[in-house]
Amino acid sequence: MRLDDLDYDLPASLIAQFPTERREDARLMVVDRQAGATRDARITDLPSLLKPGDLLVVNETRVRPARLGLVRSSTGGRVELLFVRRVAEASDSATWVVLARPARPMRAGTRLERADVGLVVEALTAGAGGERIVRVVRGSLEEALKRAGQVPLPPYIRRAPVEADRERYQTVFANVEGAVAAPTAGLHFSQPLLAALEHRGIDVSRIVLHVGPGTFRPVVHADPGEHPMDAEYFEVSPATADRALASRTRGGRIVAVGTTVVRALESACDACGGRLGAASGWTRKLILPPYRFQAIDVLLTNFHLPRTTLLPLVAAFAGVELTRHAYREAVERRYRFYSYGDAMLVV
Repeated sequence: MRLDDLDYDLPASLIAQFPTERREDARLMVVDRQAGATRDARITDLPSLLKPGDLLVVNETRVRPARLGLVRSSTGGRVELLFVRRVAEASDSATWVVLARPARPMRAGTRLERADVGLVVEALTAGAGGERIVRVVRGSLEEALKRAGQVPLPPYIRRAPVEADRERYQTVFANVEGAVAAPTAGLHFSQPLLAALEHRGIDVSRIVLHVGPGTFRPVVHADPGEHPMDAEYFEVSPATADRALASRTRGGRIVAVGTTVVRALESACDACGGRLGAASGWTRKLILPPYRFQAIDVLLTNFHLPRTTLLPLVAAFAGVELTRHAYREAVERRYRFYSYGDAMLVV
């Protein structure tokens, strides 16, 4: 496929700027691959749309309040850092990969500080734009982010974060901190909805994939296969792998809640020779049409930006033409798009 195969026109008014009043209030488009058709539903219909014996797999990553404003020690100029991840090969836990805004050139040795939380960091690598490496030289980054960090809302949400985002930009099963973006399909679940699914005989199991900023990075190559994927850490536990295999053996389906779950499960299959098993590590998994899925049978996902890696993944599962049809229908029926928007269930 080519990059422009999945382009679509989206009125700005359809980009959700705030979540629905309740998590489960979102609309749901059901995309039937066998019939090649779509129909309207609600997130609250999920218990009746899924089957007893199905296994719902969710991502329990937790979004870190990773965006922090600092000033240059030498000039007082303001710089905002997004703390993406610790440097795995560093000898201490105080060395981080960050994104800077504004992305003006920063010399190695430049110091940035935040006096009210007692934090000083030093740039170890130079450059303008892109990632760079910093080291905490004074204070506690964990405490600074807890006290003054902001939730890193996606760039298409054209407003400053509010206090409510600290709770609503997390899933109710968020448990393992490490992401800088939410696994947005999981934002639709509330405890009452999970209870209704359990009552229906639909089990829930968890994986971890710490979502990085690459989820929003546009694909610039005409051939998306040339896109360099960011590394993201994932874990599929033995318990989750065993429950998924047992569910399939009993005739149930593996329902992936979001593209991050797809990438984690498919990465685990790659690590285990094509059969779903326990695995962990760093993945750069890129899924494009055509692709033979090894680990999932149903996909719940939000509507995604064109020219990113997420929409081709959906098209690989649903089919390119059906995906294009579904997105045209979503625009015409005025579904809400992106992180705080509505969802589609591909069956």
